[in-house]
Amino acid sequence: MKLFSSFKGKLGKPRTNIVGRLAAVVTGQKQLDDKLLTEVEATLIQADLGVDTSLQIVEQLRERVKKNGLTSPTELPGLIRDLLLEMISPQPEEVAGSDLTIAPVHVILVVGVNGTGKTTTIGKLMKFYRDAGYSVLVGAADTFRAAATEQLAVWCERNDVPLIKSQSGADPAAVAFDTVTAALARGSQVVIIDTAGRLHTRKNLMQELEKIHRVIGKRIPGAPHEVLLVLDATTGQNALTQAGMFAAAAGVTGLVLAKLDGTARGGIAIAIHKEMQIPVRFVGLGEGIDDLAPFDPQEYVKAIFED
Repeated sequence: MKLFSSFKGKLGKPRTNIVGRLAAVVTGQKQLDDKLLTEVEATLIQADLGVDTSLQIVEQLRERVKKNGLTSPTELPGLIRDLLLEMISPQPEEVAGSDLTIAPVHVILVVGVNGTGKTTTIGKLMKFYRDAGYSVLVGAADTFRAAATEQLAVWCERNDVPLIKSQSGADPAAVAFDTVTAALARGSQVVIIDTAGRLHTRKNLMQELEKIHRVIGKRIPGAPHEVLLVLDATTGQNALTQAGMFAAAAGVTGLVLAKLDGTARGGIAIAIHKEMQIPVRFVGLGEGIDDLAPFDPQEYVKAIFED
């Protein structure tokens, strides 16, 4: 398995737009006073660390400045790094790697709004689990968009992974059922099912996801074992809003932050990990087929603040 730390070189934009913004605020400042801390607070919010997280950081900064008699503004970035490492919890072991113990097959349902990078993420997940030694099967249950099945077929061909599909407009739940049935017959270990990515405000999409849950659960009790929500990290706080809405309606168990390497506000990864009660399972850090890594929030903070 590729370690998250191997992707540090692809975090240039998040690093520049968090550490770079902080450096711009403290450069030339001679006093570490309340006015400067207020500017730091605004900078953290602008970097998408989230209002609650930003306020908490600055409040703790005030306490440490007073307690330790700190006077140098240049100490702030290092202090913020240390505070973040203290505040964010390590990723739970059961969701941090690729060890799957659920038998006879591990079913992953992938949800998300169109344009978030969902199909590309599924392609990378195929490669991730293939490299981890599992046999993989994919189901194209987004039957309302012909291009979705075509794109999945390309990824399946690249990964040498079989694809279960149907004609355009077919019942998505029927495709999902056929997929898990085929997985049982073929002895596949990991099943990844794509779903429609229409706007998250549409009630019929959520009803469709609920139907898929029921149908595959009848074929394999307990399935789906994971519901991964793909979020576009470049959309900042909108990603956090989508996470909340999908989590409430689709039984989301894990998050995938796509396009993290391209975001101008890399703090969203920290905000989502800290504010959501759902773990970030993976992050996408490029366009390549191997550019997917299990998320380690503490390694992320270290990489962002690395000299």
